[in-house]
Amino acid sequence: MKKIIYTPNAPAPIGPYSQAVRAGGMVFVSGQIAIDPQTNELVSGGVEAEAEQVMQNLKNLLQAAGLTFDHVVKSTIFLSSMEHFGTVNGIYGKHFAADLAPARETVAVLGLPRGVNVEISVIAVEPHARGNYGDSML
Repeated sequence: MKKIIYTPNAPAPIGPYSQAVRAGGMVFVSGQIAIDPQTNELVSGGVEAEAEQVMQNLKNLLQAAGLTFDHVVKSTIFLSSMEHFGTVNGIYGKHFAADLAPARETVAVLGLPRGVNVEISVIAVEPHARGNYGDSML
């Protein structure tokens, strides 16, 4: 059975999807873009400001699920151009302990919602699910 996770501290869905879904001891967080949930507007300031807002939105959704970035086991980063890789990677990396960094892929795509430069989704494992996965760090 699945449970929908919602928080007003992250952008409301703009289509037929949930902000996050809890199922089978895992939390699947939908791709986040640089929308400020307080204003429902895109942040300005370029790719750095976008990446900061995306990470804050992810953090808020993980917190709504009772989790942190330490629980993230997989992430996907979509960029409008690989020229943004270094900037986004630096901001992204500040949120993960080196020994707890998740598996990840980063891809450049032709276009992203609302013309943004970065979108990131994550999958996290709940602490009580560690027996199922054998990971003593969770």
